[in-house]
Amino acid sequence: MFESLTTRLHDVFRNLRGVGKLTEANIAAALREVRLALVEADVNYDVAAAFVAAVEKKALGREVLRSLSPGQQVIKVVHEELVALLGGAAAPLVVTGSPFVILLAGLNGSGKTTTAGKLARRLVSMGRQPLLVACDVYRPAAREQLHTVGAQAGAPVFSLPGETEVTRIAAQAREFARAQGRNVLILDSAGRFQVDEELMDELARLKAEAQPQEILFVADAATGQEAAHVAKAFDARIGLSGTILTKLDGDARGGAALSIHAVTKKPIKFTGLGEKIEDFDVFHPDRMASRILGMGDVLTLVEKAQQSVDAEKAAQLEKKIRAKNFTLQDFLDQLAAVKKMGPLENLLEMLPGAANLKNLAVGEKQLVRTQAIIQSMTARERAHPEILNGKRRLRIAKGSGTTVTEVNDLLKRFGMMRKMMQNMGAMERMIGRFGGMPGRGAFR
Repeated sequence: MFESLTTRLHDVFRNLRGVGKLTEANIAAALREVRLALVEADVNYDVAAAFVAAVEKKALGREVLRSLSPGQQVIKVVHEELVALLGGAAAPLVVTGSPFVILLAGLNGSGKTTTAGKLARRLVSMGRQPLLVACDVYRPAAREQLHTVGAQAGAPVFSLPGETEVTRIAAQAREFARAQGRNVLILDSAGRFQVDEELMDELARLKAEAQPQEILFVADAATGQEAAHVAKAFDARIGLSGTILTKLDGDARGGAALSIHAVTKKPIKFTGLGEKIEDFDVFHPDRMASRILGMGDVLTLVEKAQQSVDAEKAAQLEKKIRAKNFTLQDFLDQLAAVKKMGPLENLLEMLPGAANLKNLAVGEKQLVRTQAIIQSMTARERAHPEILNGKRRLRIAKGSGTTVTEVNDLLKRFGMMRKMMQNMGAMERMIGRFGGMPGRGAFR
């Protein structure tokens, strides 16, 4: 995500590290590079210019803190302005009243139908009873796709095959929702390949009939600043309450995310980060700004871990580590938990200094190969890796489609990891004997 922009900004700030103090000259030079990086990222030119002007004003108007280097001070200012550019604060969906109606609008190919399913799943997890409504009466197989994502989300779908007037569909959907006890309606509207009067007229009629509390524009992040221009046109005609950015995981530039709020003045509410139904998150401007600057996003990483890890199993694992009983089977279970959190590349981006990890030879394929090696072992071998002699290792390599060298490397890394865990436990026990010195909580 935003790899190109992150790399460019990382290079700009690295050049400031050797500067003794901030001056108008070196700030101007750095910000010229920042402006160029934003334009290359397909950020709206006026938005980029206003952003750089705001950063320059703040940087020149501040006394450099003694605890910060000039480069760090500029990064701090840039981070603050990026947060403001992205909307300032998260704008989560506040569902009140029944039925609560959400209208999804956007052009063809933006991912409205998939987003409808993802949004429904999120509402189900919040204890709501959403109903997906098929209001795209033009695109072939649109209803079938909505039924598919509805089944994945655990939400029913209302459709009227053969009906071409969306207002009648919306009206009957409301009655169906009342009868079935569904308290949220998600209207999946039709799109076009470009903004036209026919599309806008239909959306205006749908809005008048359904009276939605939320009108969310669904934008493909890869379309760059053009998404902001289209969103502005939709907002002018039907009045948007926010935006959902889809396919953000495939956007290496960031033009849509960095332009759309500045142009529409409406918040980005959610982001789609993959093809799976669960790849859908609340948009946090401060966290996104940190990721763009290579600072990581530890809060989101922790949230994903909490969603994926069973608390009881985590407690059992902690006991095993304390008792020095961590086995290859436990390691295999942890790999499965990591895969539930999403693509490994996305998780790495959440680590501070992610820009320095781009050449790290880690990926989904490595996880799969590691799992294959462990799964080719017997239960006794997983519990007691010390019995793995040359003959056993050769059998495991053949069974997993890998080499003996790869098996040896895995066992070596596992041994180092287990030793590190044991050392952490010993350190915690030592700290405990000294009456609970500050820092003990770091090992819990």
